[in-house]
Amino acid sequence: MKGDVMWWKGSEDFVDVRILDNFYQTSSFFPMPVVLVSTLAESGKTNLGPYSLCFPHMITGGKDHAMMLIARGTSNTAQNIVRTKVCAINFIPHKKKYMKNCVMLGYPGETTEQKMKNSIFTLRPSTRSSSHGSPQFPEIVNEAFQVFECTWDDRYPLKPHEELIECHFLLRIDKILMKKRWRDCLFKGKGFPTLPVDFGYRDNVRFWFAKHARPYAVPIPKEKGNSLDIVKYACSRFDPEITWQDEACAKIVKVPSIFLNKVISGIVKEAKKEGITVITPEFMDKIRDKRSSEK
Repeated sequence: MKGDVMWWKGSEDFVDVRILDNFYQTSSFFPMPVVLVSTLAESGKTNLGPYSLCFPHMITGGKDHAMMLIARGTSNTAQNIVRTKVCAINFIPHKKKYMKNCVMLGYPGETTEQKMKNSIFTLRPSTRSSSHGSPQFPEIVNEAFQVFECTWDDRYPLKPHEELIECHFLLRIDKILMKKRWRDCLFKGKGFPTLPVDFGYRDNVRFWFAKHARPYAVPIPKEKGNSLDIVKYACSRFDPEITWQDEACAKIVKVPSIFLNKVISGIVKEAKKEGITVITPEFMDKIRDKRSSEK
């Protein structure tokens, strides 16, 4: 009995870690994304700020989808968002030279003009149109593999507690842009960009980054079958130009998982042939009747 209970003693035992400010990096190992947030300075020049405290915040339930960005209230990024209400979140691939430049761009106390002299990133115009001669939206990073163009929803409190020096920006996603290569990988379910992982500012002199390993797939157990949610998810991701009604998705719930994408592909092909952008249960019945008559 003693052996069964005591095997984990020593280096495998749990011990307390003091919870400090910036606990996610000072008191833990916490992998985070690395993004460049572009905002518009008062001069009209685009400012780039590297951030890792940027996460999905509103993900389901309608048209409202949002990210949460946590930034120092005194930062160029925070002040620019408060003033203009717009920004872009640029997801860059992992390269050591990019991470080194991110550390430099994140140095506090510099003006936009001072810091951007050291930027190695290429900027291109926002895809959001400007109705005036002067820029209304920040530029986006050409080296990014995807970009979220966002608008700050100022109905939510910037600071849950007044004593906080950080600001919490709820950023509603207006557009998701992606390089064509990666969009194709996304919808085929094959291939991933090489992403940087940030473990934070740990030892007073260095930031720590890692390159993520190649993702591997774990299939859903066959005995679980397809739920309506799984089918809806597969249908909605297959082609961004085609939308599916829930009742239409329900008609292919019993299709074995291995054949699901093939069936969806055939239905989408028929829809595009007829100029249909919304797949209804009636259209599904029409396809079924057509195929029955061809047999």
